[in-house]
Amino acid sequence: MKRLPLLFIGFLGWMLLSAELSAQSRKPNMVIIMADDLGYADLGCQGSKDIKTPNIDNLAKRGVRCTNAYAASPVGSPTRAALLTGRYPQRFGHEFNPPRDPKIDYGLPLSETTLASSLRDAGYATALIGKWHLGNDVKRQPLARGFQEFFGFLDGAHFYLKTEVAARGVIDTLEPWPNSILRGSQPVDEEGYLTDAFTREAVAFIEKKRQQPFFLMLSYNAPHAPLEASDKYLDRVIGVTGGDHRRRVYAAMISALDEGVGSVQAKLQQTGILQDTLIMFLSDNGGITGYLSPSNNAPLVGTKTELMEGGIRVPMIVQWLGKLPEGKVFEPMVSVLDIAPTVLAAASIAPPKSLVLDGVDLVPSLSGKSTEQPHEILFWRYGSLGAARQGRFKLLQVRNELPQLYDLDADIGETRDLAATNPEMLNRLKMRFEKWNSELVSPAWGKSNLAPWW
Repeated sequence: MKRLPLLFIGFLGWMLLSAELSAQSRKPNMVIIMADDLGYADLGCQGSKDIKTPNIDNLAKRGVRCTNAYAASPVGSPTRAALLTGRYPQRFGHEFNPPRDPKIDYGLPLSETTLASSLRDAGYATALIGKWHLGNDVKRQPLARGFQEFFGFLDGAHFYLKTEVAARGVIDTLEPWPNSILRGSQPVDEEGYLTDAFTREAVAFIEKKRQQPFFLMLSYNAPHAPLEASDKYLDRVIGVTGGDHRRRVYAAMISALDEGVGSVQAKLQQTGILQDTLIMFLSDNGGITGYLSPSNNAPLVGTKTELMEGGIRVPMIVQWLGKLPEGKVFEPMVSVLDIAPTVLAAASIAPPKSLVLDGVDLVPSLSGKSTEQPHEILFWRYGSLGAARQGRFKLLQVRNELPQLYDLDADIGETRDLAATNPEMLNRLKMRFEKWNSELVSPAWGKSNLAPWW
């Protein structure tokens, strides 16, 4: 009897040690949060003066904010293809947004291995919540590309409010095309504000899968057009945009997005797995300015569909508590191409042998363990537009015009063309671009000129 307390203490110690070893051996969770058409300067941590984003700012405060992060395209679908493959989408013909057509060969090619498939095969629970935009036919839908759960829509855009076809009189928009909200492959009737519905589903997935490693891709369509916000969020931003009603609705949409990011962080914290979770936040391309959206890309110029910095440079934040520094600003170039290699490395999964990845594992560079820059050069092609960036210099080719050269360190607004004064650098970048371009295939489908092209 006297030995029972000692046995109990020994058993308790064994239990605590087992729990600690189990936590150490568990693979990390992966959460990717993607905004849609978010302006480069439309977050507090990115310098916004009128739009408040405390939860996304907190993500940056406790993580690494990348100031030279790039999309793989100035439009969303090719960038999403790059995210899930780690490869330039132009390598496999995914150069433009796919047409709104159920034709079977529109979308991410079946020859490409997705990040979701690799993680699923390694024992991860996988879910896509939100926008897909990588193919509408059944062979290309999320459930066929590695995601075990899906709640969202397949096409490129969706209304946010069921009760309002137009956005509070803010913008005239087309009638909805067939693009149901799906749970798995079945249409559902969603009553709530769509951004809140996606947050609800993401939080529920985390709660349900808290005991096993999971991969959650939370693909918000906010703040993509059409401009629609519920009263809950409109009431938060009264007066903050100086009377600009369209900017106010846009700000309300980002407020909903920010609340969703906060809810995800809170659920990870409440379930005790925040420390075990790699979180990556970014936008799919630059903000779109003009009649569709009043986004702010300052100090960059250009907009979605262009290869000027405003079309391709995006906000990006990476948080992994205990593995990456907190509050760090990382200035070297990074890309959406790096997400798949980073996640695979964090999960100790070898990349597909049959496909060469263009991205790299960012953790060594972001953590400071490596002083080597992630990318020496990056490339873009979007139809008759082309670009390459190497260090501070950027080559820009716009249709049949003469090639342009910019020093982004000295001229972030791309106002002073240096092609005539620095022909050596211009020719060097042209040769690098032409070599890369020669490795690509032709676009698998053409660029749509019909609205809504977004």
